[in-house]
Amino acid sequence: MSMQFENSDLIRRERPLIESVLRLIWREHQTNRAEIARQLNLSRSTVSDIIGDLLKTPLIAEKGMGRSSGGRRPVVLEFQDESCCILGVDLGATHVAVAMTNLRGKILAWEEKDHPVRTDPEGARSLVIELCNRCLQAKPVSDAELVRIGVAVPSPVDPLHPKMLSEVVIPAWQGQSGLDLLQDQFGVSVHVDNDANLGALAEHWWGVGRGIDDFVYIKIGTGIGAGYIINGKIYRGSRGFAGELGHLPIDSYGEECVCGLKGCLVTLVGAAALANRTETLIEDYPDSILINKKPTLSAIEDAALSGDQLALRVVEEAAGHLGVALAGWFNLMNPELAVLGGGLAKLGNLLIGPLKEKVHNSTLVSSAAAEIKTSQLGSRAVAIGAATLALEAVLSDPHTARPNLQLKVS
Repeated sequence: MSMQFENSDLIRRERPLIESVLRLIWREHQTNRAEIARQLNLSRSTVSDIIGDLLKTPLIAEKGMGRSSGGRRPVVLEFQDESCCILGVDLGATHVAVAMTNLRGKILAWEEKDHPVRTDPEGARSLVIELCNRCLQAKPVSDAELVRIGVAVPSPVDPLHPKMLSEVVIPAWQGQSGLDLLQDQFGVSVHVDNDANLGALAEHWWGVGRGIDDFVYIKIGTGIGAGYIINGKIYRGSRGFAGELGHLPIDSYGEECVCGLKGCLVTLVGAAALANRTETLIEDYPDSILINKKPTLSAIEDAALSGDQLALRVVEEAAGHLGVALAGWFNLMNPELAVLGGGLAKLGNLLIGPLKEKVHNSTLVSSAAAEIKTSQLGSRAVAIGAATLALEAVLSDPHTARPNLQLKVS
């Protein structure tokens, strides 16, 4: 299925109107032509023309007559959440996850498998296709058309060159995502962005950041990333490198980072750093349940939740280091909220408590009022964010749901 827009000056000129109308129907679930004209300050004839063309897509449908406040009863227009499906792919450093969602962000199918993504790009790409196919085979509505795919990658992504990845962050990928094969395999457009950015997008649409236009999402995992929502939009910077919180220098005399700098935050709080710190301290805690166990993020998290003193010390130290970086962000940008996702996030107040204390002691009084919360979406946030990136594209371009449609607006 071709996913290209019709190359029409008329469509380009009127696309903002079409998008505004479609997003309004999506937001309201049900509405009518007169209400659309009133809310968007459009003429009824313009709205009628747009609706006439949108009805040629599976995205909206007429659903009977609504109530009248006097005069003719209006025809109800309803957004069709189940008419199409979307795939959201989370290419983590050590796993691949795929979520299939409807057009309301509801997960219809989920597949996940551990994989050394950073060091095995070919295997990772093959696994993505495998998991996408599994989700599509589990599709509950057989005639729901796949319209877009979103992919989150553990690398900065330049919006002008989305096929390129950082050779410093994931050198085995040699600077190329190679995700064109998804478009070849499934016949739909593929949208790629950084994993932390998409975690932030998911929280903004569906999680604790819903309704908040200025916040930061921090993803703790193999690395440390941050996605910034500023004025309701993902802030990517000029070349897509905004949010590389893990490479903020915390200790200029610290360990050398993979990026070549010393004492980056990731050398103190990333998965490898926490594992190393656990192993360094293990002799001081002979009763720890982490003895003779591989100190993964998940193992440290579970141990801390059970009250293990070694794990609690490692978490408290990590909170202190993270608090230094977060305090700098609060002082600089004064966001309303910080959301913690990825590894350690399910620790709740065991992490949030010492983190808040460190931030409070390192920020101006006004900035310290910013809230710090853990993600509501948990480990699925990034894949949901990838699907949300694709959903944004569908709402911006209804042609994806009917590739040969030419919208004409008078």
